[in-house]
Formats: sequence, C-alpha cells, structure tokens
Amino acid sequence: MINSFRWIVFLGLACPVFLVAAVEPVKLQRLKTPSPPWPQGDERGMANQIGPATWARCAFHLASPGAKVYELSHPRSNAMPLSPFAGPYTVKPKPTAGIPGTAHAFNSETMNEGMEYGQQGTQMDAIGHFAARAQPWDGKAPLDEQKIVYYGGYTQQEVKPSADSPLLKLGMEKAPPIVTSAVLLDARAQLGGGQPMKPGELVTAKDIAAMLKAQGLAGRGILPGDVVYIYTGWSDYWRDPDTEKFYYTKAPGLSYDGAKYLGDKRIVAIGLDTPFIDPVPEGMLQGKAGPAAGTPPNLPFAVHHHMLSQMGIHHIENAKLDELAREKVWTSCTMVLPLLEKGAAGSALRPVAYGVPGVPQPRSAAGRSGKGQ
Repeated sequence: MINSFRWIVFLGLACPVFLVAAVEPVKLQRLKTPSPPWPQGDERGMANQIGPATWARCAFHLASPGAKVYELSHPRSNAMPLSPFAGPYTVKPKPTAGIPGTAHAFNSETMNEGMEYGQQGTQMDAIGHFAARAQPWDGKAPLDEQKIVYYGGYTQQEVKPSADSPLLKLGMEKAPPIVTSAVLLDARAQLGGGQPMKPGELVTAKDIAAMLKAQGLAGRGILPGDVVYIYTGWSDYWRDPDTEKFYYTKAPGLSYDGAKYLGDKRIVAIGLDTPFIDPVPEGMLQGKAGPAAGTPPNLPFAVHHHMLSQMGIHHIENAKLDELAREKVWTSCTMVLPLLEKGAAGSALRPVAYGVPGVPQPRSAAGRSGKGQ
C-alpha cells in the first residue's frame, strides 16, 4: 500500500519515488483472531483477541528496517497535570539509607494516602472501572448498588461487595499484556487544521473513515485486535509544572458513534492524548454546560460506558502521541503492559510503539517556488 513519496535527485533530475507504507502484508491482516461471544464468566473482553495473530502483526513492525521505538507516556511527577477526580499526588523521596553490617546504601520513595496512582498521568482503565445503572442517580438518595451492572452482567455484589473491597472481578490483573498492531489517526491534522482540536469537539465515525483514507490506510482499515490511538493535539497543553491548571478542565474526544464504530471493529483498546477519552465541552465539569452533541441522555461519559461496561475495551488516557504523529507512524507494534494490581480499577502505564517513520510529501511546485503552501 502506497501512502507517501520522496523526491530524489537522479542524474540531475528530481523524480518522485513511491514508497511502500509499513503496513502488514495482507496474509498477516487476514490471520484470524478469536471472536465473541466469549465464554461464560469472561473478564478480559476484547483482550481475548490478543494472541498469535496480533503477535504476528506486531512482529512485522518490529522486524521492519528502520523501525524505531516511541514512548507513548508522559513522565510522572508531583507537578504534572492532575485529575480532578483523584486525590493529591505526592511522591516523597526518602533519605538515602544504609543496611547495618553491610556496604550497601539505597534510595526509595513514599506515596501519600488518597493519591489514586492508577488514575493519574498516562494510565489505563480496567474494565471494572465503570458500570451502568438502569436509572440515573439523583445524587441525593443513597446510591442503590443493587441496580449497578458491570461488563458481562456482573453485579455489584460480585465485583465490589463492600466499600473497602477491591474489585473481585474485572480488575486490572485480568488484562493480559497487550501486544498487538496499532493504528494512529491524526485528528489534529484532519480536523484541527494542524492546531489542537477544541474542547468538546468530536472525532466521529465519519472522521475515522476519512482519516484512514487520508493516511493511506483505507485498504487496511482497522483490524480485530488493534489498538487505536487518536492524536487530537490536546497534549500541547500538558505542562510540567502545571501552573496553568488548564489541561484537565475540558478536552476534545471520541464521539459516541465513533465509540460504537470502533467497538464494532473489535479493537482491544482506545488511546487519546486527552484526559477523558470522552469529549468534555467548556463548563461541563463545572455543571455550567451539557455534554457534547450526540451524547445519550444521562450518560455524559458515554464512551466510558460503551467501551468499558458494554464492550470490554480498555481505555488509555493521557497518551503521548505527538512524536508518533510528527513522524507519520500510522501503523506500529504497540506494547501496553499494565501493572498486575490485584483488584485495581486502573494502572499507571508506560506504553510504547515500534514503527517505521513515514516520509512527508514534498510541497507542490508552487510551494517550492514560494507561491503557495
């Protein structure tokens, strides 16, 4: 599949040379992954597809000449942007210590209570992070936990029977190592015109199809078992130290119809360079505005609802995708390894991608002559 070309000088002439994109061969694309319905008692969701087919697609990218590794996480620190839904985040270095009777010295850190380590920074949601109720809660009466249902039909009693209980089902330790092919969609270029998308702006199913075509991926499409990363440009506002307190107040995101589209494609995880995955318009978190257009009633975080509690698709939040997008690595091998935190609703994460940088198209003849861009 051809998606870019380079100009070279040959015998004094500039000639277009077409390059084959680093996309898996058709025979690898056609390898079958397991398909739902999953066995009774399933706790892995779409991650059941991880296996020989996704590893083979990964191996193609790892073995491709010119492949590079890309860090997809932000460094973690006390000064990074912090979620308003989590407690304070404080990692405190301890003094260098010694061990009596030995020649050793060592260093370590402590963490504050209530910091919600798995819900800060670049992180991954467990399937049990979200559940659904038949009726909305008014926020006044006690929360009726008997009406809460999780992915797979699990009840509150089965998942979290008491306030201090870890997740007995659908916790982070149930996610396998996610080693699979990934598709990066450059919404900043397609929808933002090269600028970060605006708060509440949507990446729709139609936009996803348009980006696949624009990036030369229409023939490949999105394969079962893929991870899909969407670069919105919102990570431009990630600051450390976070003096502006802007990043977590609002954001663009995936539309509800986009979530259903990707769910039907049987992706394993969705990752955005935003804090919520869901779109959050200006004022929504403060109760001064409603959710984005197309959001179902009573489900302001409808993407969380659909992906986690209905489809069993993991979320990767606060992904760092700028370098991957800048070098046009539209397909890659991604490795997503959450911590085996037993009963946790989320995990700190250091995802990586291995892929071959693309080659930007040269400007037109008018652009080279200074008469156009």
